[in-house]
Formats: sequence, structure tokens, C-alpha cells
Amino acid sequence: MEKFTREQDGYNKAEVNKFIDDVIVQTEAVINRVKSQQEEIKSLKKELEHYKTIEETLKSALLNAEKASNDIKKNAIEESKIIVMDAKRNASHIINDALIRAEKVEVKAETLERNIITFKRKLKLIVEQQLAVVEDIEELDLKG
Repeated sequence: MEKFTREQDGYNKAEVNKFIDDVIVQTEAVINRVKSQQEEIKSLKKELEHYKTIEETLKSALLNAEKASNDIKKNAIEESKIIVMDAKRNASHIINDALIRAEKVEVKAETLERNIITFKRKLKLIVEQQLAVVEDIEELDLKG
């Protein structure tokens, strides 16, 4: 606390006026500082709101990306199941076709085998008949 010197009419006017001027200067400085800080607070609040908006946007984007990722996974799993089912069905058809062809080849092979046996018998019979004819001719030549 400041002390003023006393004069006849009271305190020294120059000291009091200087003190009041100092108080005014200090008060104005405080007021200016408060105004500046209020403006800074207002600006920071505005910036905070901006960042909150960005945060909400990012959260929303992340949720959408997660949902899209889950949908892609789900679709991929379903598609893979369909592909596997189709592959099994196709494999089944291929196996059935192969079995049918193998059966046909086996039947043809058996038919060919029977035909070969028949051909051999007939050929043997023809050869035997021709041999008999040759023997008959030899007998006729020998007798004659």
C-alpha cells in the first residue's frame, strides 16, 4: 500500500494524482489483457469446435470403412462358398463323365477281344481247311 505525504489541505495532490494515473494505467493494462485473453479463449473455442467436427468426421469415416470391410469379407466368404460348391459340382460331373467313358472303353475292349478270339478261330479253321486241301492235293499227286 502506498503512503502519501500530508499537506495542509490533505494528501499531496501530485502524489495522489500520480498514484491514480498509475492505477488507471495498470487497470487499463489488466482490462486489455483480459480482452486479449477473452479473444484468445474465443478463438481457441472456435478451433476446438473445428477439431471436434474433424474428430466426428474421422469417427464416421472409420465406422464406414469398418462396415465396408466387414461387407467385403462377408461377400468374399459367400463367393468362396459358391466357388467351392461349383467346383465340387463340376468335379462330380467330370468324374461321372470319366466313369461313363471308361465303361464305354471297357465295353469296346471286351468286344474287340471277343472279335479277335472269333477271328482267330475262323482263321485257324480256314488255315486247317486249306491245309487239308493241300494234303488232299499231295495225296492226289502221290497216287497219280
